[in-house]
Amino acid sequence: MSSQTLQLAAQQLAAQLASTKSLHPTQQWLTAFMSTQKATTPLPALTQTALFRLLSSDITTSLTAEDRHCLPNDVYNVNIKERRLQGPIVVQLLGLEDMSKSRWEQVEAIEALERGEGTKGREIIRVTATEDDDDSGGSVNKGGGPHKLSLQDARGTRVYGIELKDINGVGLGMSIGCKMVLKNAIVARGVILMEPANSTILGGKIEALHKAWKENRKAELKAAIEASKRTAQPNT
Repeated sequence: MSSQTLQLAAQQLAAQLASTKSLHPTQQWLTAFMSTQKATTPLPALTQTALFRLLSSDITTSLTAEDRHCLPNDVYNVNIKERRLQGPIVVQLLGLEDMSKSRWEQVEAIEALERGEGTKGREIIRVTATEDDDDSGGSVNKGGGPHKLSLQDARGTRVYGIELKDINGVGLGMSIGCKMVLKNAIVARGVILMEPANSTILGGKIEALHKAWKENRKAELKAAIEASKRTAQPNT
């Protein structure tokens, strides 16, 4: 692409991503991405490719860190009773816990997902992927909840969110690195109160983070179970 054509296409792409997905890539990311694309690529196809790559990226390096697109620096301050995040603010998932399940039940759920199984009530079912499935958000076990989510914005600020009402797509099996958009969410004592009206899943996955989290999470849960057993044993 010529420099002028490249600049125009990048502007159109940035506008499309912002208006449809609330994603605001950095100029550096846009320039690098556009340099790999053909001049004849239609905008819809260009947008789809850019979206896929952004959802697979670490937003601390791919998205702008302007204040209006990020969480407040002190969002986790427990001394602030309540405030509203106007947004939209894009965050990525760093961790997830089903607060309705015991540690051992969470280990079993993780292992079931590793075997390609999900749950329907108390029944274990085999989950099979089809060509029409979009697995960018992971194979989500919709049972249980509410869930506690560890979230991070483009500036690197981290905060916990609590699922007050069931959010479609939130559950064990979500991919670490999955992107979400927060809009008009309440933060109470440093925790984001999440529900379908203020939290939207875009999807995505950061492969390295996802693999590390799965391995570490199961190990942490098993270690905590063993520690509880030792604590519960009477002294002899």
